[in-house]
Amino acid sequence: MFVSFFPRPKLFFISVLLWTALAMVVWYGYASQFFQEAEKPIGVDTFWTAPALWFDFYFAVCVAIFAAFWMWFSPHPWSMWSILGSALILFTTYFNVQVNVAINAWFGPFYDLIQSAVSKPGSVTTAQLYGYSATFAGIALVGITVSVLTLFFVSHYIFRWRTAMNEYYVENWPRLRGVEGASQRVQEDTMRFASTVESLGVNLIEALLTLLAFLPVLNKLSSNITQLPLVGVIPYPLVTAAVVWSLFGTGALALIGIRLPGIEFHNQRVEAAYRKELVLGEDDSVRADPLTLQQLFVNIRRNYFRLYLNFMYFNVGRYIYLQTDAIVGYVLLTPTIAVGAITLGPMQQILRAFTQVRHSFQYLVTSWSTIVELISIYQRLRGFEATLHGEKLSSMEAKSATEAAE
Repeated sequence: MFVSFFPRPKLFFISVLLWTALAMVVWYGYASQFFQEAEKPIGVDTFWTAPALWFDFYFAVCVAIFAAFWMWFSPHPWSMWSILGSALILFTTYFNVQVNVAINAWFGPFYDLIQSAVSKPGSVTTAQLYGYSATFAGIALVGITVSVLTLFFVSHYIFRWRTAMNEYYVENWPRLRGVEGASQRVQEDTMRFASTVESLGVNLIEALLTLLAFLPVLNKLSSNITQLPLVGVIPYPLVTAAVVWSLFGTGALALIGIRLPGIEFHNQRVEAAYRKELVLGEDDSVRADPLTLQQLFVNIRRNYFRLYLNFMYFNVGRYIYLQTDAIVGYVLLTPTIAVGAITLGPMQQILRAFTQVRHSFQYLVTSWSTIVELISIYQRLRGFEATLHGEKLSSMEAKSATEAAE
C-alpha cells in the first residue's frame, strides 16, 4: 500500500514529522519575525503581503531541501508524486485555511456596517455595501480557483498512487491470485484505499492548520467574553468550551460506533464470496447453482441487517449531537448578547471562528464513517500483503474468513 508509492515508508513518515516540527520551530521562533505587520488588510491583498509571500518562499525552500535529500538517499520511481505532490496538496490545504481566515476577517466590518445601516438610516451608502460585496467576491474567486485546481491535481495524485499499487500487486500476481477476492482487492480496493487515505489525510491536516490559524483568532475576538452559561467565569471560555464539547462528541460517537469496522470488513468478505461464485458460474455450469447462491446471499443479508442496525444507533447519536452543535455557539454567547456587550460584526466573527475550531476538534466525529470504511479496506489489503510476505493473518481477517466459511 505504501511501499509502492513512498520511499521506505516508515522512515519517510517519521522524517516528515521531524522535519515539519523543525520547520515550524524555526518559523515561529525566528523566520516569521523578518516580516511582520500591525494589521492584515481585508481582501485579496492579504494573500500577497510581505509576510504571506515570505512564508510561501520559506515553505518552498523546506520542501525542496527535504525532497532533494530523499531523492538522493532513497531513489524511488514515484518520488515526484509522493513527495512533491504531497507537499503541494499540503500547501493548498494551508492556503484554503487562509482563505477562511480572510473571510472571517471580512465578516466583522461588513456586519458592523449592516448594523449601522439598519440602526441609523442614511449613515451607510450603497457604494460602501457594494464595495464590501466586491471584496468578498475577490476572496471567494481566489479560493474557488485554488480549490478547483487542487481537486484536479488530487484526482491525478490518487490515480498515480493506485497505479503504483496496481503495478506492485500485478508483479506478484502468481502468488496472490489464490487469495479470496484477489481480483477485487487489486481492481477496486487499491483505488478506494488511495482516495480514502488522501481524503482523510487532507481533512486531518486541514483540521490541524485550522486550529493553528483560528485558535489565536478566537482567543483574541472573545476577550470580552468572561463567562459561560451554567459554568460561570473561566479562563479562555470559548476555547475551553470548544475543546470540551468536541471531545465529548468524539468520545461518545466512537463508543457508539465501535463495532462498525469489523462489520464493514466482514461485509466486504461476504460480498466478495457471492461475486466470485457468480463470476465462476459464467464459465462453469456446475458453479453458481441456486442453492449455493441462496446461501451466500443469506450471509450478505444477515451482515447488512446487522450493519444497518449498528449504523442506526450511530446515526441517532450523530444527528442529535450535530443538531445540538448548530446552536451551541449562540447558547454560549447568550449572556454576552443579552447585556449588549457585543456588536453584530464581532459576534459573527466569533461564531465563525468558534465553528472552525469546533469542527477541527470534531475530526473523528465527521470522519468516523469514512474511517470505518478505510479500516475495512486496509485490513483487506493488509491480508493481501500478509499472504505475499508469508505473514500471519490479522485477527479480523482470520475471524471473517471463519465466519464466511460457516
